[in-house]
Amino acid sequence: MNFPVSIVDIKSTGQRIIVSDVQESIHFLRYRKVDNQLVIFADDTTPRYVTCVCVLDYHTVAVGDKFGNVALLRLPERVNEDIQEDPTASRSMWDRGVLNGASQKVDLVANFYVGDMVTSLQKTSLVPGASEALVYTTIGGAIGCFVTFLSKDELDFFTNLEMHVRSEFPPLCGRDHLTFRSYYAPCKSVIDGEICEQFSLMPSEKQKAVAEELGKSVSEISKKLEDIRTRFAF
Repeated sequence: MNFPVSIVDIKSTGQRIIVSDVQESIHFLRYRKVDNQLVIFADDTTPRYVTCVCVLDYHTVAVGDKFGNVALLRLPERVNEDIQEDPTASRSMWDRGVLNGASQKVDLVANFYVGDMVTSLQKTSLVPGASEALVYTTIGGAIGCFVTFLSKDELDFFTNLEMHVRSEFPPLCGRDHLTFRSYYAPCKSVIDGEICEQFSLMPSEKQKAVAEELGKSVSEISKKLEDIRTRFAF
């Protein structure tokens, strides 16, 4: 079986094999014991220069690339049923998609630009008893993590907080925050915790203005920021 350029990583989960290409993102394979064949049943539409991959669950993987992006890719909901309905793998082999790719494509769940080449991704708990987080490291020595929200209210709160801090407390160099986080691809489904943490650095007048817009007090906002830190890491 030929891959576009060069294989840089191979992982497995259940009956699936996840192969990463140095320029052409990831490919999902399934081994057919009867025919002694490896069949590519899904791939990505976006070329990604993959440096590391972390399997999050049976359908989802996190991918880091050499340009500093972290993306979450997930198989479509019915992809597993489609494979089971094709026991000989003939349809997966011959029903080719666009540009001779796989017939099924992964969905982009989230994308975020961290600013440096990502060298490793690991799903782990940073402290005993804490919830799991996706920890990344970069070639420049930075260590960060992606965490999940537990409720829709929490998501709405941090989305609004990010929006208000972005407008009230712009970067010193004047660069647009959203443009930076979407440097190579649009930022999707990720809240920038670094800019939310800058709420405590804002002048007290602006803190009160943002708190009023959110319908909270300054202490309540600070408490929510502290809670999400202690839940996962500190």
